[in-house]
Amino acid sequence: MSYQNPPGGYSSPAPNYQRPPPGGQQQGYGSPQSYGRPPSQQMYGGGAPPPGQNYGSPAASQGYPPQNYGRPAPQSQGPPPGANPQLWSWFKAVDTDNSGSLTADELQRALVNGDWSPFNIETVRNIVNMFDTNNTGTIDFNEFAGLWKYIEDWKQCFQTFDVDGSGSIDRNEMKNALRTFGYNLSDNFINQLIQKYDKYGARTGRGDVTFDNFVQASVTVKTLTDSFRKFDTDNDGWIQISYEQFLELVVNNR
Repeated sequence: MSYQNPPGGYSSPAPNYQRPPPGGQQQGYGSPQSYGRPPSQQMYGGGAPPPGQNYGSPAASQGYPPQNYGRPAPQSQGPPPGANPQLWSWFKAVDTDNSGSLTADELQRALVNGDWSPFNIETVRNIVNMFDTNNTGTIDFNEFAGLWKYIEDWKQCFQTFDVDGSGSIDRNEMKNALRTFGYNLSDNFINQLIQKYDKYGARTGRGDVTFDNFVQASVTVKTLTDSFRKFDTDNDGWIQISYEQFLELVVNNR
């Protein structure tokens, strides 16, 4: 089976997505952008979070202690030594079961796009897997701190490529971003990528990608390219693989 890469292919080195480059000066958005920030922080001109953004359970919001049936009591309610107090307060706000770690579902409640839409759960799960260093399936506070830095780096990157300040990435901006990352991809592929990751495409047809899906699309292109390179030993943009090798490539990237 052979696949041809467009001229230029991936001749430029792929970026290290563990810490994406800030990408230069941030664009002015008219009001503070808040990609990846929890709704507890004021955003978009300081407006209050919309109805329904409630980190705690109803009982917790009334001042009652959280229900913790069958769970050990946390060792400490205060922040760890040297911890950022604001980051600790965000962590505790979304740790609704007071377990000392965050599930993907809990973390999703802490992450919103510029249009107040929640992060794509697939993006959240991928980020959790990336930073879950002890393989528990959850994120403790130390892992959360590294994860938050990762999202902040991506926010700066996103703002750089969102040249019109719309809060989303269109086809031309996506093409520019991927070329900057070192991927010379065809317009046809860019259109397919936009179609895949435009969460509002069915309703608006605008072809725009929000922050969470921009991260997901960029990381997907990177991981698939890395897998392709393992077979493209002569770096000519073509590979010949068996059926089982193809299945292995797909399964390892899901």
